[in-house]
Amino acid sequence: MEGAQENPAESSSSVLRSEEPARGPEVLPQEESESCSRSLEAAPKKLCGYLNKFGGKGPIRGWKSRWFFYDEKKRRLYYSRTAQDANPLDSIDLSSAVFDCKADAEEGTFEIKTPSRIITLKAATKQVMLYWLQQLQMKRWEFHNSPPAPPVAPDATLAGNGPALRLELEQEEVELEEFLCPVQTPPGLVGVAAALQPVPAMPLALQNISLKHLGTEIQNTMYNIRGNRQASGTGHGPPGEDSPLSGEPHRAEQPLPSDPSTPDPADSPKPTPKSSLTANLLQKAKRQNNTFPLFAEGLTRNRTAQEKVLALEQQVLMLTKELKSQKELVRILHKALEAAQQEKRASSAYLAAEDKDRLELVRHQVRQIAELGRRLEALERERESLAQTASLQEQQVRELQQHVQLLMDKNQAKQQVICKLSEQVTQTFMRPPPQPSVPSGTADRDVLSQQEKMEHLKDDIEAYRTQNRFLNSEIHQVTKIWRRVAEKERALLMKCAYLQAKNCQVESKYLAGLRRLQETMGGEANDCSELLRQLIQEALQWEASEASAEGMELSPVSEYDEYGFLTVPNYEMEDLKLLAKIQALEVHSHHLLAHEAVERPLRERWAALGDLTPSVELKQLLRAGVPREHRPRVWRWLVHLRVQHLWSPGRYQELLSRGQVHEHPAARQIELDLNRTFPNNKHFTCPASSYPDKLRRVLLAFSWQNPTIGYCQGLNRLAAIALLVLEEEECAFWCLVAIVETIMPADYYSKTLTSSQVDQRVLQDLLSEKLPRLMAHLAQHRVDLSFITFNWFLVVFADSLISNILLRVWDAFLYEGIKVVFRYALAIFKYNEEEILRLHDGLEIYQYLRFFTKTICNSQKLMNIAFNDMNPFPMKQLRQLRTAHRERLEPELRELERLKAEYLETRNSQAPVVPEDCASEDEVEGEA
Repeated sequence: MEGAQENPAESSSSVLRSEEPARGPEVLPQEESESCSRSLEAAPKKLCGYLNKFGGKGPIRGWKSRWFFYDEKKRRLYYSRTAQDANPLDSIDLSSAVFDCKADAEEGTFEIKTPSRIITLKAATKQVMLYWLQQLQMKRWEFHNSPPAPPVAPDATLAGNGPALRLELEQEEVELEEFLCPVQTPPGLVGVAAALQPVPAMPLALQNISLKHLGTEIQNTMYNIRGNRQASGTGHGPPGEDSPLSGEPHRAEQPLPSDPSTPDPADSPKPTPKSSLTANLLQKAKRQNNTFPLFAEGLTRNRTAQEKVLALEQQVLMLTKELKSQKELVRILHKALEAAQQEKRASSAYLAAEDKDRLELVRHQVRQIAELGRRLEALERERESLAQTASLQEQQVRELQQHVQLLMDKNQAKQQVICKLSEQVTQTFMRPPPQPSVPSGTADRDVLSQQEKMEHLKDDIEAYRTQNRFLNSEIHQVTKIWRRVAEKERALLMKCAYLQAKNCQVESKYLAGLRRLQETMGGEANDCSELLRQLIQEALQWEASEASAEGMELSPVSEYDEYGFLTVPNYEMEDLKLLAKIQALEVHSHHLLAHEAVERPLRERWAALGDLTPSVELKQLLRAGVPREHRPRVWRWLVHLRVQHLWSPGRYQELLSRGQVHEHPAARQIELDLNRTFPNNKHFTCPASSYPDKLRRVLLAFSWQNPTIGYCQGLNRLAAIALLVLEEEECAFWCLVAIVETIMPADYYSKTLTSSQVDQRVLQDLLSEKLPRLMAHLAQHRVDLSFITFNWFLVVFADSLISNILLRVWDAFLYEGIKVVFRYALAIFKYNEEEILRLHDGLEIYQYLRFFTKTICNSQKLMNIAFNDMNPFPMKQLRQLRTAHRERLEPELRELERLKAEYLETRNSQAPVVPEDCASEDEVEGEA
């Protein structure tokens, strides 16, 4: 079917009219004729010509002859009914089209496939088809590799891009030659020469008319008729002036062909007309040839008189058929006009008649409506019968298709047999065995039939080879175009992310400036402070989506992250709210900047990893962070690696059933801690969420799994992190078991928290070794870091770091163990070392250390500090420090227990003494 009409008349008529040369004398010397021919060959080749297009509906569906031409400026392939039409019927967008040649269809058939439709075309020969396909490929490549010129000074832009574009096209031509040799230009069938040929004749004149674009057809017809009338009114003199040997001085004085409708009165020698009608038709054919808008009119001068006569006779036949089609069109329009006039007369009679006459007219109309209703019912019944007939025919077509498929299978089997027989025949010819006497006529017929079949098979093989070579070239070019488009899209996405990141940085700097200004002004009650509070309030409520320009959708800072944590924590203090907003913008900025440079290559590495096995590569990938789509699978594998010696099927359900029979002593403390778990996460604060119930069951099951620990504050946050990532209760339960019983030391969560205290002293030593300036500064102000860091180790930073960084820490922690916690603890202090050194008050330092981990935004920088700047970090040193500090800590704990025991013994041995002025409980009860 032909698509929607686009009417760029200038592309088909006025764009190239300026290229028409001035007319000169008709009879040229031989030297001038040769120079004209050479200039025609040297002119740039235009992609145009006649092709048959399959389209239409109903009875007129079939092949239609169309004139196709490619517009270099608009980069589209237009088509019209003839080369002389002023307005094209439609156009084809080649930017996203693919091409396909059909080896099993009629010769010269190929397809142009666009996202919206498929256009089936047929060329006159196979060579013309391949020429069109190769040229369309090059036009598409040119479209994708030459940026559109801006409206200002287009010539300079094209001149600058010209050499590079030509180099690209030449390189692409060389690459396509590897698949399919370049096809020579078919003479007379494409380009300028094709316009001089007569329009290909169709079996029916009406079949070639596009009813879908009937308005354009009428416009083109009226344009040609108007041009012919103007030409007949201005360009013809007496009959004597049309003789081939007279009138040359007059022809030399004809005006330049600026108007395509201006005819050339002596363009070619004409034979003596037999009648006035024949003469008029010949003149009309000549005038229509002169009004062709795309090519020079002087091209016809190179033909001989006999060729011109033959061309004019063909044009007479063509115009006769066109006249019939135009008469048919006029007849249809007359019928429509008569129906409209009859309806107008009936309306006028109705308005002019009296009431009785009007009633009679109404009754007459009612009778007509009833008659039309009966006709409609009859037509409906006929349509149903035709539909049944069509369904039967479709069924027959399907049966015939099945039969054709069987025949094709048989044909393929026969072809295989023929190939084998041909090989046998070849071997027989090479070594003829003794054969009995066979009639020579029969043997000759068999050989001839086999040779004929072999020739057909060779033709089929050659057609399939050509199709294969072209499809390989098409796949090669489409793949290159797709890669270029993907690269452009990636570059635009990177640019957009970079601009958004810069916007976030500017906004965070703006908020930081407001915060500093607020701190500087203090609580002064004046207009400036009121304005400052208003600006801060607007900045906290502003979102990037509200400021998106021209409807462009940006990626603003969302309220919750992908795991349900608030990106901007809801602090009560106004300055902390401002600080939280600044931190969220900084995190978003770093994420946007690192997305294309870091995140995309990391995702590609994870996608190509395959099965998980312990290796150095896996260790590096886990340190860099696991993408969200791979994290549940990776964590399940890491947990199974840790607890495979403890795991047993049905263990989790068994522990849950035990908790239903007997209530665990830690159940009350678990209930209290459920409401304190991650108040900034929507999954644990929403009343309708199922996560609190899941968390309760996981913690109760663990309290029965490990009675020596039961429940310790901090386990709720460990289990909550596991639930957010793994989502399944049983997986989260085994993750908690892996952390408490295999990764952490044995008594890390005991009542005495012995190993936790040991690790705090180990951290103090490592800080003194890695960051001596910072430790000296903290010692000067008597700051004990264990008040801050103890909770880091107990819950593996669950309350300290933002989720984006926290889960990356856990990725490496589940694989490498407690060593990762030490590395990140040192990296956090290194990350903020300069900020801490600028503080010179102990209370101020403590206040800063309470929330300074939330100001860490650059996860990539923190990871590099942890795993690069903190090296060397041997596990042997860590074990030695743990052993030394445990030896010193255990006697201290024993001494503490002894002092507690002595105090309790002394307290119990002493009788309670009541002060003189106070009454005892017994006395109070007696008085009562």
